[in-house]
Order: sequence, then C-alpha cells, then structure tokens
Amino acid sequence: MRHQLFIDGRFVDAESGETLPTLNPHDNTPIVNVAMAGKADVDKAVQAAQRAFTGWSSMAAMERGRILLRLADLIDSHAEELAWLESLDTGHPIRDSRGLDVPRTAANFRYFGGMADKLQGDQIPVEAGFLNYTLREPIGVVGQIVPWNFPLMFTSWKLGPALAAGNCVVLKPAEITPLTSLRIAELLSQAGLPDGVVNVLPGLGSVAGQCIAEHPEIGKIAFTGSTATGQRIVQASAGNLKKVQLELGGKGANIVFSDANLEAAVNGAAWAIFHNQGQACIAGSRLVLHESIADEFLERFVALAKSVRLGDPLDENTEMGPLTSALHRDRVLSYVDVAREQGGQILTGGKAPGGALSQGCYVEPTIVKVKSWRDRVAQEEVFGPFLTVITFKTDEEALQIANGTEYGLGAGLWTSSLQRAHKFAREIKSGMVWINSYKRVNPASPFGGVGKSGYGREMGFEAMREYTQVKSVWVNVDAVVPPHFKR
Repeated sequence: MRHQLFIDGRFVDAESGETLPTLNPHDNTPIVNVAMAGKADVDKAVQAAQRAFTGWSSMAAMERGRILLRLADLIDSHAEELAWLESLDTGHPIRDSRGLDVPRTAANFRYFGGMADKLQGDQIPVEAGFLNYTLREPIGVVGQIVPWNFPLMFTSWKLGPALAAGNCVVLKPAEITPLTSLRIAELLSQAGLPDGVVNVLPGLGSVAGQCIAEHPEIGKIAFTGSTATGQRIVQASAGNLKKVQLELGGKGANIVFSDANLEAAVNGAAWAIFHNQGQACIAGSRLVLHESIADEFLERFVALAKSVRLGDPLDENTEMGPLTSALHRDRVLSYVDVAREQGGQILTGGKAPGGALSQGCYVEPTIVKVKSWRDRVAQEEVFGPFLTVITFKTDEEALQIANGTEYGLGAGLWTSSLQRAHKFAREIKSGMVWINSYKRVNPASPFGGVGKSGYGREMGFEAMREYTQVKSVWVNVDAVVPPHFKR
C-alpha cells in the first residue's frame, strides 16, 4: 500500500517527515500513515515536471495515447485491488467501486488515450495573400487538486486530458483519501510514463494545495471541491495569472411532473441522492414534486429509503456505506437541526445508526420536507444522504425553484412531455440536465457547471481544449523581398 509522495518517478518521504493517518470510515481505525507534502515537496515536483515537459510534449501524440491505453489495461487487470482500496479508504460500497468507479476510471483513460492524436488546429479564411492557422499547444506544468468523494475516478478525469494534450502534472489528492491516486501513479510508471511527467503529492489543502495554487511555475490549476475553496484558489492564482478550471458545489433540482413514470422517478431519485451516500456535487438533493403526485411519490420513496441496507462497505450486500470522515458526518447531521429550526418535517432518518455501525461515519438516509424552497437546507449544499422535498403547482413555479439557488451544476426532470422536457432543458440554469434519468456521465460528454458551481469542463473534447492554449500563425504567401535584401 503506497503511502509516500510520488516525485520524479519515485516514492519518497516528505521533506518535513510529516505524516497523517488515513482512516477507515467504517470504524475510524487507521489504515496507514501517509506522507504530507509541504512547500519544498511542491517545488521538487514542479522542477521534475519542468524537466520532463520537453520530452513529453514533443513525444508523438499517438505514443502518449498508447501509454494511457496501457494504463487502462493495467487498471482492468488490477480492478479488484483498486476497488478494495477505494472502498477501504472512502467508504464506497464495494459493489459500486467494482461496478462503477474502477470501470469508469479505465474508460476515461481509454477515451483520452484515443483522443491524444485527435487534437488539431484550424485554418482560418483571412484576406488574400495570407495563410492563417492555429496550433493547440500544451500549457506546460499544471496543478490538479482531487477531492475526497471519488478520488480514483476524479484522478482519471484530471490526468486523462492533461496528459493526452502533452502537459506534465503535479496532482494533490485529498489528504484523507490518497491511496488509489498513489496506486495509479505506480501503474502509470508500469505503463511506461516517463519520470516526472506525473507527480502525486498528498497533503493538506491549506499547505500543499495553497502552494500549488500560488506556484509561479504552474501554468494552470484544475480544482474539484467546495465553492469556498474554489474562490480562495482563484485569489491564490493571481500571482502569475495562471489558467483556472473549477468544478465546485451543487444543489441539483430533481423535478417530477404529474405525467412522470412514478416507479422510474422514485428509483431514479434514490440513485440521485443516495449513491455514494449523497457525497456528490451532482446529487439530486432537491426533490421538486408536483403537488398532485407528491403524497403517492413520498409514500413509495420513504419506504424505499428505509429499506436501503447500510453497512460495511466491503460487504457485498451493502447498498450505502459510511460518509468519508467523522468531521463530515457531523456537518451533515448539523443540518437536521437547521431543518427543524426552520419548520422542516423529518420524514425519515435524521440521525446516525446505532449498534454495530455506531463507531463509523454513518448517517441514515434522510428526507426532509421543507416549508419553503428558500430555507437553508434547500439552498446550501449538505453533501450527504440528505434530501429536501419541495412541492409546486405550475411549470413556472417549478422552473423558479430549479433556478432559485446560487449553484448550477446538474438538474433532472421526469415527464412524458417531449415539449416540456426540451423547454426545461433550455431554461434551467445548469451545466447538465438529465431527462427521465439522473447522474449519467460518460468520458465523451462535457461535465461542469455555471454560477457558483464553477467554470471550465471535465471530460469530452472540451477537456482537451481546457489543457491547451491557442497560437495563431500568419504566413505571407505573397511576400516580396525588398531589393536591398536580395543577394
């Protein structure tokens, strides 16, 4: 189990010798002490990346792609190990780590392995006598900060397009869930990645993250996490005006209209909020129900929520595991008090389970019916298995509720009306909209938000553009050499 920093192709201790235990959220027992990077380590990693950049960026794009394709194959061959490691470190149920996280990680690297030699510029029609074309060039050394909720998958979201485009990377996984990111670094070396191209530095956000955001030799920073931290990163990036890409918080509206297929909508709403214990920026955390079907929907939905099997994430039968840390569990539970103070009705859950799970970071599936869509629990990102229920009468009211937050990451709607579906897809202020589904992702589909959910896009060809800069080249094809320059 790798627990050191990965710099210039080697695992090394932090310069300071500092470590932090990563804990098993099932029972809060320590797994391993992980090295914590500081400024000196960030500087070493940036220097290693700079040395590697010339060779990596000038390598044939097809060969860069082959390395990513070999990595995808290695992920497939180590799938069970990676799934176990992710579940142990994060609390993801093993059935999800095995069936979703690991396959999606391999698929993402495979997609960008194939995209590496598809990046091309344009020829632009300009005035006669000139040829104007554009080159898309890698930025150089980029900094990437991966969150704790999907560390394995987000490592691929960050590394895939950056490497395919020819950049070198200094990546910081979250200090509480670094184990699969470090394992991916090791597999990258086995796949043939040159030393220094990727450097992985677990560390505190306030230390290593801050150093990466401020570093004058890093040309771009890509961050996934909270809106508040994203705002601090923008401020820290101003020193060298580095490019910034942010995927931040969300408060997704999941709207169910009176003509929806209720069985599909109930199951879809459960997936939207309870998958990964609700620890997802795109979670459908606001359930917006037409008043004519609200009672029937909630009767079915509350019964489903009560049936969800909580337990050890390494147990094959577990449907919902623990939250990833005790600190976060306590934060989620604090919103139960906020809901009650504002007159909300707790329909189910609202507490940590007792018995065998009491030592872990568990929270029961929680459903709260709020008095107003403006209440705090319907506005602030809780980031847990915590669903707020709001009812509406008209389509106009549903749209007002959907757009009534500072966030704009993902939203969903359930209806049999094609006209309504397309109208809401246009008018919802969100980077992604799902119709009669929720939380669908694919390596080819751009992922990102608007408003306080950030800017820039992960995945798809949009992500390749995010990791390049455009150079415009002008050629005077009718150039006449002045006589005094002729030989």
